Amino acid sequence: MAALTPTTEHQPHHPHTLSTLDFQGASSAAAANAMRTELNRLISQVKDENERKLFQNEMGNFFLLFNRWLAEKSKGTKINWDKVNSPPEDQIVPYDNIPKVENSPHLNKLAVLKLNGGLGTTMGCVGPKSAIEVRDGMTFLDLSVRQIEYLNKAKNVNVPFILMNSFNTDDETKRIVQKYATHNIEILTFNQSRYPRINKDSLLPTPRNPNGDIADWYPPGHGDLFDSLHNSGLLDQLIADGKEYVFVSNVDNLGATVDEGILNHMVESGAEFLMEVTDKTRADIKGGTLIDYEGSIRLLEIAQVPSEHVEDFKSIKKFKIFNTNNLWVNLKAIKRVVEDRELSLEVIVNNKTTDSGEKVIQLETAVGAGIKHFHNAHGVNVPRNRFLPVKSTSDLFLVTSDLYSLTHGELSVNPKRMFNTVPLVKLGDHFKKVNNFLARFKNPPHILELDHLTVTGDVSFGSDVVLKGTVIIVANAGSHIDIPSGSVLENKVVSGNLHILDH
Repeated sequence: MAALTPTTEHQPHHPHTLSTLDFQGASSAAAANAMRTELNRLISQVKDENERKLFQNEMGNFFLLFNRWLAEKSKGTKINWDKVNSPPEDQIVPYDNIPKVENSPHLNKLAVLKLNGGLGTTMGCVGPKSAIEVRDGMTFLDLSVRQIEYLNKAKNVNVPFILMNSFNTDDETKRIVQKYATHNIEILTFNQSRYPRINKDSLLPTPRNPNGDIADWYPPGHGDLFDSLHNSGLLDQLIADGKEYVFVSNVDNLGATVDEGILNHMVESGAEFLMEVTDKTRADIKGGTLIDYEGSIRLLEIAQVPSEHVEDFKSIKKFKIFNTNNLWVNLKAIKRVVEDRELSLEVIVNNKTTDSGEKVIQLETAVGAGIKHFHNAHGVNVPRNRFLPVKSTSDLFLVTSDLYSLTHGELSVNPKRMFNTVPLVKLGDHFKKVNNFLARFKNPPHILELDHLTVTGDVSFGSDVVLKGTVIIVANAGSHIDIPSGSVLENKVVSGNLHILDH
């Protein structure tokens, strides 16, 4: 029976073996040994030889991450805030400086990858978030497929569409994508890793067997993309098919479309990694940002910031941009950094409490943190319209409205909108779940002249409501407000009870 054994030998290729590190404290070494024993016990329970090899490799990667976290913890390794600086100007290229391109000769070398590991639970939906309907009866997946299908047809190219699923989304996603079988698009899927949650007190894995309760496992963040793409065999397949670049984005970012100008810039600048950033607003103060750290470009996430400097991190004056997670990466460079074991992404500690009350730790990484490992890597400061995420029903309110028009799966701002900014929308708990949200609007209000909308309490909207300027609607506990069909609200505060019946 194969087991994961400690080794100090450098191994350039996968599968990983569990290696010991030079730990500062005896407690860290003891925790590592105990973790290795438990992981080997889990591996020994996998009977099928091929499955066991895959699982052993996955647990090896997890153990390396666990060891790095222990080492950082025992050494008290923290980012030195005095060394955190804004990136130099040549590290952030303004989008307007990049020539617009209509027919890039490099388009056939591109693949598009969507991060599809998340569930729709925060919006009250069951299954993958990508299956939520967002516009004209189409889901996130539908819109993305339509974009790539149109691109392939219009430019006579073959850009494959790749989904990185998690164990939470894989089965349902594979079932959904069958409906695109007759479309002019090649859809490929692979799974990111499945790591065991760690009991916070014992620092041991919570699962007792490899196929037990799904709640004992977690997908370790999108930083896992590099290893998982390599381990799946898909990376080698793409390179063999003549693909050289991959455009990565979150599946819920409706602004992340293929930009041939950025692709050309990547090729001509010799960059192995491009990160699209955009100007920070008050709504983005928690977003990760690019920094200069000891002379190299790095991604700084809020989870890495010492507590005494969190307010500095949120400052729009000091950190003017944030990461959209639209990334352009050279495929051969991914192969190099993975196989040469160059990857050392910052560990993000995510503390959770299970339904049973057990305190657990999830060790995660962010894909954007890989920027420091790639040659000529830099940021591109893109317009806000390339960052259009739907994280909540407040975002859904915007993308379903007349603020945007839809062409070939791509959303664009309505030219009748007179302002460059997007309205600030805050919908209360009564609107939090998609079904409740949909039930409260007969149809989407007209918001071309809206600046700010806040709605709290039991509020419903009739059809063809127009909202302008700043509108605040508050139904106190026990009250109900009906906004009648055809109403025009401009710079209004509505509170108390309002119920008008049609007759």
